[in-house]
Amino acid sequence: MKVSFYHFNLEMAYPFGISRSVHTVQPTFIVALTQDGQTGYGEATQNRYYGVTPENLQAGLEALKHEIETYPFKTPEDFYDRFLYPRLKNFRFLMAAIDEAANDLYGKLLGKPLWQIWGYNIDNLPLSTYTIAIDDIEVMKRKLLEKPWPVYKIKLGTGHDIEIVKNLRNITDKPFRIDANTAWTATQTIENAKLLKDLDVEFIEQPLPYDHFDEMRKVKSEIVLPVIADESVRTEKDIKKCQESFDGVNVKLVKAGGITPAKRMLIEARQLGMQTMIGCMTESSVGISAAAQLLPLCDYADLDGAILLKNDIAEGISLDYGKIILSQTAGTGAKLLTL
Repeated sequence: MKVSFYHFNLEMAYPFGISRSVHTVQPTFIVALTQDGQTGYGEATQNRYYGVTPENLQAGLEALKHEIETYPFKTPEDFYDRFLYPRLKNFRFLMAAIDEAANDLYGKLLGKPLWQIWGYNIDNLPLSTYTIAIDDIEVMKRKLLEKPWPVYKIKLGTGHDIEIVKNLRNITDKPFRIDANTAWTATQTIENAKLLKDLDVEFIEQPLPYDHFDEMRKVKSEIVLPVIADESVRTEKDIKKCQESFDGVNVKLVKAGGITPAKRMLIEARQLGMQTMIGCMTESSVGISAAAQLLPLCDYADLDGAILLKNDIAEGISLDYGKIILSQTAGTGAKLLTL
C-alpha cells in the first residue's frame, strides 16, 4: 500500500463564525492510500480547539508512513483495531483521515459503495441542515434568504441570541436547530429553551462546556427541548457517559477517529435509546462523503460542509434542498478534482 498526502486551503463562501472563533479559510489535510490500482481518500481539517494543524497531521502521518505501507491490509476494521487505534488513539483527527481512506480504498477494491457492503437501506435518509453561522443579524438574514432550505442549523453564543432567532424566524417558517457550541450556562439553557420552543426550534446542541456532565443532567431534567451532545462526545467511551445528560449525540468522524469507530458509536447510541446525528467540520466532499455512508444509522444530519465552501476540491455526495444523494460509485464515492 502506498501513502500520499495533500494540503489544501478551503475558502469559505462566508466567514464561518461560532461562539469561540471565526474563520474565512479552512486548511485541510487529505490522506490517500493506494493499492492494486485503487486509491482511497480521507480528510481531517485544521481545528485549533482540538489542537490540530496541517503541520502536526503531516508529521504524524510521515512518522507512520513506512509501517502503513508494509501493513498487510485486509479490512478497515482489522486495520483500525490492530494498527491505527494502538498508535493514534490520542490523535484522532489523523486516525480519522487514515481510516476514511482505508474504508474508501476497501470499497473500491470490492467495487461497491460502503453503505452497500454493510447492507444498509438508503431510501429514507435524514435531511441535512444548512448552517447559518454567527454574523451581524442582517448578514445572517441574507444568508438564510439566499439559501432556501427545509431545515436550518443556527449558530449562537452571542449576547443577543434570542433576538437573532426572532429575526430569522420573521423571514422563514422552516424548522431551526440551535448550536450554542458550549457558550451558555445551565440557567441560560433552560430559560432560552422556553423561548426557543415557541420559535419552532427542534433541539439545542451542546449548550454547556464539554465536561459539564453533572450540570447537563440538571438541564436535561428541566429543559423543554431535547439536548444533543457534540463537544461532549468524542470517543466510544463517551456514548454511555452522555446517556444521562443528553437526549442524543452528534458524532463527527474527525473527533471519533474515523468511519470505523463512528459507526460503532452510532450503533451503541441507538441501542441505548438515544437520538443520533452525523455532523461535519466544514470538510470538503472527501470528508462529507465518508460521513454520509453512516446516514442510515442517523435521525439527523448536518453534512453541509462542502456547500459552505466557495470552491470544493472534490466530488462525492450531493445535496438537493436538504436531500443527501449518496454516490453509487465504489467506496465513499469521493474523488479529488485537483489532481
